[in-house]
Amino acid sequence: VQLQASGGGSVQAGGSLRLSCAVAGRTLSRSAVAWFRQPPGKEREFVAAMKWDRGTAYADSAKGRFTISRDNAKNTMYLQMNSLKPEDTAVYYCASGGGVIQSAMRLMTSYDYWGQGTLVTVSS
Repeated sequence: VQLQASGGGSVQAGGSLRLSCAVAGRTLSRSAVAWFRQPPGKEREFVAAMKWDRGTAYADSAKGRFTISRDNAKNTMYLQMNSLKPEDTAVYYCASGGGVIQSAMRLMTSYDYWGQGTLVTVSS
């Protein structure tokens, strides 16, 4: 299973970016997918996740601004990020897991395959 993240870049505060993660070797419609991020000098943290049944979970910091989605035909997941803030600056990682239950969607240990990360920089 391979995950390839893309779409990161530099944007001013208030702007938008859409991250993509193409998945090979696993059918997304039968899996959970998630986005995590690691701000400079900090630990990796949960951002958003979607289960196989399209049930979602969001970090409080992402609610109302970020939207996770997937395209089953393309086997690709997305993270639409709006109203970006400087504190959203981080390396964003996509992840995929099988058999993830709702209560475990925010845990890194629920996901067994990870992408390489894409850098998002938000300037004030």
